[in-house]
Amino acid sequence: MSNTYTYKYVNEDASGTEGEESDYDSEFIRRYHESPRSPRLINYDVHRGLIGTFKGLSMNKTRQSNCQDDEDDNDVNIGIGIGSGGCFHQNSNRKSSKIINDVIHGHMEVPDYIMDFIDTEQFQRLRDLKQLGTTSFVFPCASHSRFEHSIGVSHLAGKYIDRIKVTQPELEITEREQKFVRIAGLCHDLGHGPFSHAFESWVDQLGGGKRFHHEEMSIKMLNWIIDEHGLDEYDTDDIKFISSLIQGKHRPRERAFIYDIVANNRNSVDVDKFDYLSRDSYYLGRSTVSDFQRLMEFSKVIDDQICFLSKEIYNLYELFHTRYSLHKLVYTHKVGKSIEFMIADAFTEADHFLKISDQLDDPKEFINLSDSLLRRIETSKEPELEKSRKIIKNIRNRNLYKFVDEIIVSTDRIKWSADSLAQDIAKEGNGILESDIIVQNLKLNYAFKDKDPVQSTKFYTRYDSTQSFIIKKEETSHLIPNQFQEERIRIFSRNKEKCEQVQTAFRKLLKNHNLSPNPSFTVSPARTIKK
Repeated sequence: MSNTYTYKYVNEDASGTEGEESDYDSEFIRRYHESPRSPRLINYDVHRGLIGTFKGLSMNKTRQSNCQDDEDDNDVNIGIGIGSGGCFHQNSNRKSSKIINDVIHGHMEVPDYIMDFIDTEQFQRLRDLKQLGTTSFVFPCASHSRFEHSIGVSHLAGKYIDRIKVTQPELEITEREQKFVRIAGLCHDLGHGPFSHAFESWVDQLGGGKRFHHEEMSIKMLNWIIDEHGLDEYDTDDIKFISSLIQGKHRPRERAFIYDIVANNRNSVDVDKFDYLSRDSYYLGRSTVSDFQRLMEFSKVIDDQICFLSKEIYNLYELFHTRYSLHKLVYTHKVGKSIEFMIADAFTEADHFLKISDQLDDPKEFINLSDSLLRRIETSKEPELEKSRKIIKNIRNRNLYKFVDEIIVSTDRIKWSADSLAQDIAKEGNGILESDIIVQNLKLNYAFKDKDPVQSTKFYTRYDSTQSFIIKKEETSHLIPNQFQEERIRIFSRNKEKCEQVQTAFRKLLKNHNLSPNPSFTVSPARTIKK
């Protein structure tokens, strides 16, 4: 039986990226922050209705009593629950700010300049991208989208930088910085493909020089929105600054704390994580122990980085443990991953006809790729898509690729590449094809590869909030882990009839390396594996 699949295996790393300081464009960043180019920006603190009075994370709001919103669709425009708020006297064509009632953050005020981005086809596309990819096939209630997540991140980013401005006026945070942090939070996920991170994994396996990173596409989408919708108030330097906030790269030595808010490559503590951990847990029906509101409340900028009150250190460890738990129990659930591999195979079979991989560079092509691509294939009539339709039908009928086995490995004991392992299993077994096997190399961690992210975080005390310091893990608790990354090898079978054969072959290989299988994953407990 011939098989044309090219998606044989996947390497998955649930890491964040380790931050580093760079001199790249530091002169541009310094000049940009100090530049006086702000007359074109209206004092939006007043006209969006913000007084700037804080208590915890809430913000008091006022409205001009003589303002009237001319729009009639205030309750349907976003779809989460919207009302009008504020007005914009300087430009009658300008959108007014909105109030969104969010399940996580309550009533969020969305400024008019954020509405300029939301009310575009590029941003509205995020409604068709599930936040958790294939997870909703396993956890049915986890069907929320990147649309509401992105608005939530923008809201938290604005709250955070607004609070810092009020509590630390000596930092002289500008309106431009406040505005662009919000925009970066809103647009950070514009470049995700169908089923989010699964799409990036699929592109990585295609070979042929194909590559895709959603952050890069987010920046392309951002540029397209600004050009397409005539947002002329943003010049090249503005876009460059927002892009650097989205990527979290090119952190300058001055004003570096601004880069801690949306995509923090220094220690991975940022509002993106605050929102998705809270939002995902809510829709999964899971309780959260970490309190991100306390982290935002008990923090301040010292030496150009956001530091936290010392008593919040365990709260930070809880934040990263929550992330690890969600990855282990939900995001990498074996059935969810099985469906992800099937969708990848369906895309591979359809690629020659639909040219999916040819739409990765131009945002005007890429905008057509969303989760609806699955339905496009499923309802097609073209004979060229017959194999893809069959795979999707199997997903609908729950005839899935089968999880076979899993072991935790130590890289200092064995280095096993996914492609060579698939070959070895096929050789060891009888009647097993290499194309029957999917090998997943999975890394689970605290978002900082094998390092402790809290050891890259500085703290202060209530007795001296001018000095920052690092707290050693041993001074916090003896129950905090000593290792911060685990590596797993997972085996899946495309042919469920060969599941037991694949496991037998894999476990013979484990014996050759003096590795013990996990008995809980034995396909047939009564069956013994011959030496």
